[in-house]
Amino acid sequence: MINIASPVIEEEERRAVNEVIESGMLAQGPKVAELEESWAKYCGVKHALAVNSGTAAIHCALYAAGVGEGDEVITTPYSFIATINPILMLGARPVLVDIDEETFNIDVSKIEAAITDKTKAIIPVDLYGQPCDWKELREIADKHELKIIEDACQAIGAEYDGVKTGALGDFGCFSLYATKNIMCGEGGVVTTNSDDAAAAIRSFRQHGMTSSYEYADLGYNYRMSDLHGAIAVEQLKKVEDFTNRRQHNANMLNEALAGIEKIVLPKIASNRNHVYHQYTILLDKSIRRDDFIAKLREKGVGAGVYYPKPLHVYPHISKLGYKVGDFPVAEDLAARVVSLPVHPKVTDADIEVITSAIKEAVND
Repeated sequence: MINIASPVIEEEERRAVNEVIESGMLAQGPKVAELEESWAKYCGVKHALAVNSGTAAIHCALYAAGVGEGDEVITTPYSFIATINPILMLGARPVLVDIDEETFNIDVSKIEAAITDKTKAIIPVDLYGQPCDWKELREIADKHELKIIEDACQAIGAEYDGVKTGALGDFGCFSLYATKNIMCGEGGVVTTNSDDAAAAIRSFRQHGMTSSYEYADLGYNYRMSDLHGAIAVEQLKKVEDFTNRRQHNANMLNEALAGIEKIVLPKIASNRNHVYHQYTILLDKSIRRDDFIAKLREKGVGAGVYYPKPLHVYPHISKLGYKVGDFPVAEDLAARVVSLPVHPKVTDADIEVITSAIKEAVND
């Protein structure tokens, strides 16, 4: 089976983990510090703060942005639930805006109409590995004095107009979950150029501690261990190689699948690149997605659906007043997306198997 995801774990990662074990310093320590320094340099920002998940990264960024009870945060209904849950965790309200049909990202042209006097921040999501429209987004945020918290969990290394994700907003949030473009099993990183925000995040990830056994506010145990940090340090060294392989595989899929009726291939908008955390196609409405995926799996091709339902239909979101029909683009795309294997372990021979299986599935 050509799996939809497969982490690349090599001798460098194994050796780094063994060194941490032998050192006896397993909790947050020098490897986490090394990761933070390297990550900040890679993204081109002043601070990078390591945490234990992408969810924690978003939670920390929202807290540092001053989001709290009764505030509103504008974001997309089409993402993983971790984009919205931290908003609720702080007692704020997610205000959802529909998405762009070609990029799957938030439709920036609809954001301004959603802004109220309670709006505190915007969380755009660089879905599947492609940044959103940052020029217009920045203009809107500056006009209304809003913080931008970039959910770049799927987009390390992606760029908009030559600027890397993590340096585009006031905060950048990354995930190092096992299936991400680089990973350490579980982990996350927050980036920012603000000294005050960085200090707030350091405290928030350590129970609100400001110095030894002094607590300024409610905080959480969001620390990353040195075991995870050691893996992430080695993975970050390989990020460009991994990205190049994903882009190579995506280009091969684009060439092989071009012109096939009843499927729409990924599109890259202007002024940005795509790092293909997912290579996602759209099926024509005449194709039954479950049948299509089953046919691919019969041919040894793993496929995934990210995401099968937009977030506003889930009970703890819909009870805020959202209903089916509110975001027609997100609802339509959620019913038709299929993601194909594109990770670095996918070979050129695998691409041939994938494209052959798709052609057969479409023509059956």
